Amino acid sequence: MSFEQLKISTPLIKGLNELNIFEPTEIQAKAIPILLKYHTDFVGQAQTGTGKTAAFGLPILENIDANNAKIQAIILSPTRELAQQIAKQLFKFTKYATKKIFVEAVYGGEKLEIQIAALKRPTQILVATPGRLIDLLNRKMVDLSQVNTVVLDEADEMLSMGFKPDMDEILTYTVNRKNLWLFSATIPDGIQQIIDTYMNADMQSIKVEKKDVVNTAISHQYLVADIPQKLNVLLKFLKTQQEGRGIIFCKTKAAAQNLAQQLIAKNIATDALHGDLGQRDREKVMRAFKNEKLKILIATDVAARGIDVQDLAYIVQYQLPEQIEYYTHRSGRTGRAGKKGISLTFILPHEGAKITKLENELHIKFEKVDF
Repeated sequence: MSFEQLKISTPLIKGLNELNIFEPTEIQAKAIPILLKYHTDFVGQAQTGTGKTAAFGLPILENIDANNAKIQAIILSPTRELAQQIAKQLFKFTKYATKKIFVEAVYGGEKLEIQIAALKRPTQILVATPGRLIDLLNRKMVDLSQVNTVVLDEADEMLSMGFKPDMDEILTYTVNRKNLWLFSATIPDGIQQIIDTYMNADMQSIKVEKKDVVNTAISHQYLVADIPQKLNVLLKFLKTQQEGRGIIFCKTKAAAQNLAQQLIAKNIATDALHGDLGQRDREKVMRAFKNEKLKILIATDVAARGIDVQDLAYIVQYQLPEQIEYYTHRSGRTGRAGKKGISLTFILPHEGAKITKLENELHIKFEKVDF
């Protein structure tokens, strides 16, 4: 299957090729033919890293009326980082488009006045976090009357972050829409409620199985350590990585901050990324990590959404994630672009069954290691 066979136009394919995207992923190959039909409600169940942005982004771009300066599509995203990443990708896809398509991202943590000013320019695709979009709607600073397509991306994450009332309210502003497309790793009750309430009975759905998602370039390892041992064991692992860079995941912002302080005390160039940081501080941390001033980033799951950093040698799951899907989200940060990577998971002595569950659910094999 090729993008040409999926009926993607030559200028967009040229933009994809420049990003080294030559063949559709499974979700792209399955979703694009459905979404190009334009008048359809759709549910795509797939994890992060499966190529969802192109799966919904390319059909949106193909169907935008470039002569209409009004907002025609909304993409809702749980975090500002993911919203920024989606907008950036859509912009890159359209590099060779014959007519300019205007994409704007709005999200919390940025001055409202700056975003209001940006929306006074032509905007045909709006990528937004739910809270910020509600704020703009309440101030009557955004017009959704001509929106044809609404995408709920990472819908289960928006649900877990408490955005369901915002999603419901936004959908009441887009009653003229022809398409509602929902992408989610899981379909909990709240998401099923949205599907039942807002989607047509003939809506279409696809699912990318977990076994198709896990990257075979990643070596999955685990080690057993009591809480008092964990820091010393981590330091031994980091020594084996020499100049390799990576992300260490913690479950809570307090744990992320504490670990960052412990590593800084050992003269390791690191910083923590978590939900309490303001936008300016988050961007400062990410800039330092991308510029390789920081060797290690310590992050919580939600804060790390939308982060895309190349050439990471390893991921450390310092604390097991709450949900199995998070393991895929975390480990998928390494082993990219044909390179090998390590995903190392710390477990407590009584947590061995959790490794077996990950193996069975994700169809992967863990290797036990010691340091």
